Amino acid sequence: MLKNFLKATVFAASVSMASGMMLTPSLAEIIYNRGLSAEPESLDPHKTSTVYEAHVLRDLFQGLVMQDEKANLIPGAAESWTVSDDGTVYTFKLRSDGVWSDGTPVTADDFVYAFHRLEDPATAAEYASMLYPVVNAEEVNNGKAKPEEMGIKAIDAHTLQVTLKAPTPYFLEMLTHQATYPVNKASMDKLGTDWIKPGNLVSNGTFMLAEWVPNDHIKLVKNPKFWDAGSIKVDTVNYIMTEDRSAAMKRFEAGEMDSYDDLPTEQLGDLKAKFGDQIRVGPYLGTYYFAIKTDKEPWNNPELREAISMAIDRDFIAEKVWQNSMLPGYSMVPPGIDGYTPAMASYADESQIDREDKAKEILAKLGYGPDKPLKMEIRYNTSENHKNTAVAIQEQLKPLGVEVSLLNTDTKTHYSFLQEKGNYDIARAGWIADYKDPETFLGISRKASGNNYSNYDSPKFEEAMDKAAAAGGKPEERMKNLADAERVLMDDTGVIPVLYYSYHNIVSSKLHGFDDNVMDIHPSRFISKE
Repeated sequence: MLKNFLKATVFAASVSMASGMMLTPSLAEIIYNRGLSAEPESLDPHKTSTVYEAHVLRDLFQGLVMQDEKANLIPGAAESWTVSDDGTVYTFKLRSDGVWSDGTPVTADDFVYAFHRLEDPATAAEYASMLYPVVNAEEVNNGKAKPEEMGIKAIDAHTLQVTLKAPTPYFLEMLTHQATYPVNKASMDKLGTDWIKPGNLVSNGTFMLAEWVPNDHIKLVKNPKFWDAGSIKVDTVNYIMTEDRSAAMKRFEAGEMDSYDDLPTEQLGDLKAKFGDQIRVGPYLGTYYFAIKTDKEPWNNPELREAISMAIDRDFIAEKVWQNSMLPGYSMVPPGIDGYTPAMASYADESQIDREDKAKEILAKLGYGPDKPLKMEIRYNTSENHKNTAVAIQEQLKPLGVEVSLLNTDTKTHYSFLQEKGNYDIARAGWIADYKDPETFLGISRKASGNNYSNYDSPKFEEAMDKAAAAGGKPEERMKNLADAERVLMDDTGVIPVLYYSYHNIVSSKLHGFDDNVMDIHPSRFISKE
């Protein structure tokens, strides 16, 4: 649909120029065709969890603070803020010229409403636990306190105050996440569930939602009421959903995409030769891991989980499947966070042969082997890269007497299944930092987290995480407590980390402002196109 539209636009422009006609203003429109490797499940900021949704929502909405093209923290809906001496009270001053796309003012009450809605149990937000550092947020989410008892209040229309239980070093950066974005209560009250539809969605960001054709594209148009609209260089952003990475490369080559957020890594050498420095690969703060159903027989046995994890040859997967564009991973928290040393799996320094021997011993002790195979299903979301990773693990486990079957679904279905606590054995997942702090990688394994796909539940882990939260004002103590928590998680094999991410982008040389950074954040607000 969008593909034909793009061809028609190019044809019309060609005819105009061939006949000596001046380009009309509509044909001078700057359009950014932005490839997206999966379909968003929703554009409701409080009901999303993936990076695919985050890219779009970052264009539609603006939180109190945001990130620029280098992923540096910048003012958003709040033009300034102050922090109390004890680090627990944040006072935000909202912009006087900040308005919704319908022209109504963005007020402190909008953020109060949004924070309350995120914690409302009825919302069932996966990211509700993100706000737990706020006074009484957890209690509201658990039904033990009223929303008005939360540590957030509007001092006046343009002044918002947030009170935390303890100093939280990553709090400001956390507010760049879509779960903390404001939503327009008046629109929601008027339209009910239709508030999120194209033409209805009232947002406060750089762009507005014009179209959403499932499995094809999402069209955003510049918001003329955005407080900084005059600086925006792109008129329209077309998010083109394409899970087939190889097909995306062909569309990029044909000029139908200006960028795409992944690469078929088995073609990486050829792609670099063909596209040169338009191929962008670099360090990305994220972990490629497998969730494992820790509350299901036989996977509730930590020994069995560890045997499977030990038998996975991460070096092979990194080198052969991912063409050395990813690094072997043995911890949930990737390296690169200042002041933190990840707690590695106990076997990280052992040779692969020794790991496999130990894995065989454990499996034999538990009664499994070639004569009595362990049956295991791996679920993964659509991607040549994920399929090749799963097939490699299937082959690596076969000699140990593990019969692996593979189940593939599209990304939206895959993550919806995990979020709804579906019945599975092992499932591919990835976690990209919401903020540059170990907590973002460890918090997803807390019992209360909606992103705890493994259903991991460890009192010892919870205790260490609680200590870390309480030690917010003591950085060294806090990092030690977080490392203690990760040590418990790794020893329990509550998750199976396999790789540390790199970003894999292809970016047209016509684009400017798409700056490489470890968060792989590229707001369309800062993009220009020749």
